[in-house]
Amino acid sequence: MSTQDFIMLAAIGLYMVFTLVIGIRSSKQNETVDDFYLGGRRLGPIVTAMSAEASDMSGWLLMGLPGVAYLSGICDAGWTAIGLALGTYVNWLVVAQRLRRYSAKCNAITVPDFFSARYRDNTKVLLGLSAVIIVVFFVPYTASGFSACGKLFSSLFNIDYHVAMIISAVVIIGYTSLGGFLAASKTDLIQSIVMSVALIIVLTFGISSAGGFGAVIDNAKSLPGYLGMNTTYDAAANAEKSYGFLSILSTMAWGLGYFGMPHILLRFMAIEDGKKLKLSRRIASVWVVISLAVATFIGVIGLAMSKAGTIEKLEGSASETVIVKIAKALSEYNYVFAFVAGIILAGIFASTMSTADSQLLAASSSVSENIISKVFGVKLSSKAQMLTARITLVVIAVIGVFLAWDPDSSVFKIVSFAWAGFGATFGPVMLLALFWKRSNRWGAMAGMVTGGAMVFIWKFVISGLSDVLAIYELLPAFVCAIVVNIVVSLLTPAPEQEIVDEFEAVKAAKD
Repeated sequence: MSTQDFIMLAAIGLYMVFTLVIGIRSSKQNETVDDFYLGGRRLGPIVTAMSAEASDMSGWLLMGLPGVAYLSGICDAGWTAIGLALGTYVNWLVVAQRLRRYSAKCNAITVPDFFSARYRDNTKVLLGLSAVIIVVFFVPYTASGFSACGKLFSSLFNIDYHVAMIISAVVIIGYTSLGGFLAASKTDLIQSIVMSVALIIVLTFGISSAGGFGAVIDNAKSLPGYLGMNTTYDAAANAEKSYGFLSILSTMAWGLGYFGMPHILLRFMAIEDGKKLKLSRRIASVWVVISLAVATFIGVIGLAMSKAGTIEKLEGSASETVIVKIAKALSEYNYVFAFVAGIILAGIFASTMSTADSQLLAASSSVSENIISKVFGVKLSSKAQMLTARITLVVIAVIGVFLAWDPDSSVFKIVSFAWAGFGATFGPVMLLALFWKRSNRWGAMAGMVTGGAMVFIWKFVISGLSDVLAIYELLPAFVCAIVVNIVVSLLTPAPEQEIVDEFEAVKAAKD
């Protein structure tokens, strides 16, 4: 290992130690399961905003999105970014305040808790179904985070992929199992700052080493379809490919996923003061727009750097390491730049950690709090509940490690599928639960099942029938789920007066 490599590794190591210290300090504030999973509902507006978006922008922000832009141009990545930016803003504007108010009135500390309390589902079927869905889609989502960390260290330091992935997983498990939600939220705030610094450094250095902004644009212009918003670049044929309206619509449908993301919705439930949500919304929206735009452009810069010979030509899933390659090139200048490159790599690690920790908490809460304690009715003391929560978190993380064992798996593809799963199963139910008083538990259950099933059916059956149907599975699954939810709710008995009264009280309340 060279001196530059050692300096970069040291910078990342310091960052890892820092997150573990936060976990240890936060563990002293976890006296109850409510503290462990929701931080006692005492998050401030800045921490709420940045932890929500950092937990959203996983390794795919610094790996997956630039990789897509590197390979095919700005169209696919650009429409994805636009959809996500719109989804972020609308979610904060429409869902955040109502969910914070409603979940507090229901005394719900998890998303399944909220659904069960909202519909007074004494059978626990809705609770159990929600919890199982979280585990099904969050375990592979968490695995994608571990995979991103493994790729990072393996491609840069020639460390065995599996060893690197396991070390990364141990650090994430360590501070999350110790500090719970507070540790995850505090580290997410720091991680969002590190991610921002990493993006700025890569952007500046990349443009400079590629020969300037003009050279970057000239290279992109020379590739057919690369800069179009209705065409993509086919590197194998050196030709442009059409990107029709339906493809644009389905790509923008990424934004629909926000309405059903448990780890983001938990931030809304945990905010201390609902009056400060406007500030949180502005901070979150601005950060997301800038981060997505920069990450997409880094893919364009990376391709220009490959042409200039600064970094090697990347193909297939290797394109997801474009920022890693840029950091490596930066480190070769001198020791100071090597440390700066380490900060960039810590940014990638941070983006992965900030999502993995939140996913682990959401998945473990579904098993320990919802399934074990409420569905099966296992009575545990407060101390035993905390121990069960931590053990569950570790078990889920271990399963994630096994799922991420293949080093050739695509981070972007795994995240894409899991995102569709949550968006289609929870998104329609959440919107109708918050804004339609006629919605009932039968419609909610039918909608969840339909959304989850359609994600699999469309992805693995329907999309392969023709090119026209080869769209992002979230869009058709979301539409089907919300239609089924409405129809079944109307065909079954209306909610009890108690539920309607609570809905109206929440609607009329002011923070």
